[in-house]
Amino acid sequence: MSETGGGVREVKSAARTVELLELLAARGDRPARLQELADELGVPRSSMYALLQTLIGRGWVRTDITGSLYGIGIHALLTGTSYLDSDPRVRVVRPFLDEASDALGETIHMGRLDGRDVAYLATRESHEYLRTISRVGRRLPAHAGALGKALLAERPDHDLPEGPYEALTPHTRTTRDSLAADLAAVRARGHSIDREEGVPGIVGFGFALRYDAPAQDAISCSVPVARLTPEHEERIVAVMREIRAKIEATAPTAGGAAYWR
Repeated sequence: MSETGGGVREVKSAARTVELLELLAARGDRPARLQELADELGVPRSSMYALLQTLIGRGWVRTDITGSLYGIGIHALLTGTSYLDSDPRVRVVRPFLDEASDALGETIHMGRLDGRDVAYLATRESHEYLRTISRVGRRLPAHAGALGKALLAERPDHDLPEGPYEALTPHTRTTRDSLAADLAAVRARGHSIDREEGVPGIVGFGFALRYDAPAQDAISCSVPVARLTPEHEERIVAVMREIRAKIEATAPTAGGAAYWR
């Protein structure tokens, strides 16, 4: 019998519902069939069908006109938006992302560590390099990006999983030893660097926000390789350090009554 972190017995039906929603969300634009979902979660087909119909009726799952394909529903978006709107840290950080973007002309992100991944909470896109899909609400393995590496460096190396790690590009560090060596360099310089490890053609600079210990949130600046000169890199680091200091001086601390764990 599974237990939650507080030692309370896990509610099996609730856990199954969450697992289904997470599975559909992870598939993105690839809808799933009933049998696929039943097989993936190890649930009888009849039970999965009943769960899907319940969630369709409440807007958490959607289906096509044939009723044979399933995807995440609009209520997942509404709940995610509520999370961002109610988070005091995100509200504080957003104006500083604007400031960094205006100063540098590059894309600026805020992310939060979630298990082995980083979830993107806010983004200010560069006018020079526009992504066709917003990263807000999406996830990236922590080992493969500037945000994640900045946050992993705030933790002891013995917390790192054994690996091998997923390779997102030919430059991704996929072994525990290579990642640990890189994190040592992050600690020495005070920020992380992702040289095409998460996205081909993009270099990222990550800065942990130390209003928590260890840090849960980070900010980063992403710039295309073609525009990155030594002078521009130096300016990015200087501006982002200044932005980090402003955020840390302004953001509510973990002891604040309005802050949620």
